[in-house]
Amino acid sequence: MSNMHRIAWSVKPFAQELPRSPSRILDVAAAAHRPGDRRVVSFGDSGVRVGAGEFLVIAGPCSVESRDGIDRIARSVADAGAGMLRGGAWKPRTSPRSFQGLGPDALKMLALAREASGLPFVTEVLDPRDAEQAAQVADMLQIGARNMSNGALLREVARTGRPVLLKRGFGATVAELLDAADYLLAEGNEDVLLVERGIRTFEDSTRFTLDISAVPVLRERTHLPVIVDPSHPAGAARWVPDLARAAAAVGADGLMVEVHDSPQDALSDGEQSLDPRQFEELVVSLDRVLDAVGGRRSVPDARAEGAPVSAASTA
Repeated sequence: MSNMHRIAWSVKPFAQELPRSPSRILDVAAAAHRPGDRRVVSFGDSGVRVGAGEFLVIAGPCSVESRDGIDRIARSVADAGAGMLRGGAWKPRTSPRSFQGLGPDALKMLALAREASGLPFVTEVLDPRDAEQAAQVADMLQIGARNMSNGALLREVARTGRPVLLKRGFGATVAELLDAADYLLAEGNEDVLLVERGIRTFEDSTRFTLDISAVPVLRERTHLPVIVDPSHPAGAARWVPDLARAAAAVGADGLMVEVHDSPQDALSDGEQSLDPRQFEELVVSLDRVLDAVGGRRSVPDARAEGAPVSAASTA
């Protein structure tokens, strides 16, 4: 018997004894049998919802850089019609010499920006040891593309009970994204948002290739809300609005857009960040698309006079 056969024989009985996770059967794949059963995720008592026609626009800077800066951006995106603020406290940068984020101090700044703007916020967690600390403050936790397959982080973030925004890895298939979502669902956390943020292909005219076809595929295969990040695949602010409108037209449940009030001075991803005026123009055009496809933009109750702003009322 060869060494390879000995290894295969030794692991096979163990693999057969492993309990089969029911999450793919009961949660993810079940949507194929109940096409109208869409998960709706809410964020506390803010009134903001996503899924089943409620379109969530998440906007803000790549990184939290200062208290005044995040306050200004939060107010501007809220005034323009965003439903949630984004901002990085910890940043997974390619180079260790690049700005890595302000950590716990950024969480405090985001909490103050939430008070100032009325927007719930999402921030990324890189280390399982930071999950609980972030969950005590943030309204939703993000798993970034680089950590999509980090099982330990997925489990720890899921166990906090906060909604989780899961980004597709830039080298991952749709099936692998759903496998990662299963880690979250298996911990009993059903408030999961899936994010298409572009994949790496042979095409180099943009930073990544936005897999727009992943949106209808995911909506067919799962009941979970599907969000599109148009900023990272574009890599340039001038292309972001077109990709964002395409995402809304094809049936996405929301967008995650990078916005900075001075993109040229941003410490990270400034070249792909919209300024407040560009973001406001994008939201106006998005409302027209949503009106055509039967969606409505969700905003906090305090800013909607008791109900989410509909596309029809703002177009």
